[in-house]
Amino acid sequence: MSVLAEFVYLQLLDVLTTIAFLLQGVSEGNPIVKWAIRWGPHPIGSLVMLKGVAVALAIYCVYRHREGVLRKANIFFAVIVLYNLAVLLMTSPAVQ
Repeated sequence: MSVLAEFVYLQLLDVLTTIAFLLQGVSEGNPIVKWAIRWGPHPIGSLVMLKGVAVALAIYCVYRHREGVLRKANIFFAVIVLYNLAVLLMTSPAVQ
């Protein structure tokens, strides 16, 4: 799988886990995303727009042959997604 495809996949997973948190009433931890959700026309639309900007930046990195930056971002987002999934599983009523 290409570095760009991994990045897009991780962004999708981050969106889905963020939506799951928002539906549970948990506030967003990232201040930029929190601001966009608060001031945008729709929380999910704002989140998707920000992720679109992130993917555009990732495409730019590939175009400029900066895949190393993207690999580091993939590790960062993989950790975030794993953390989000772990918290969602641990706080799920079905688990308790």
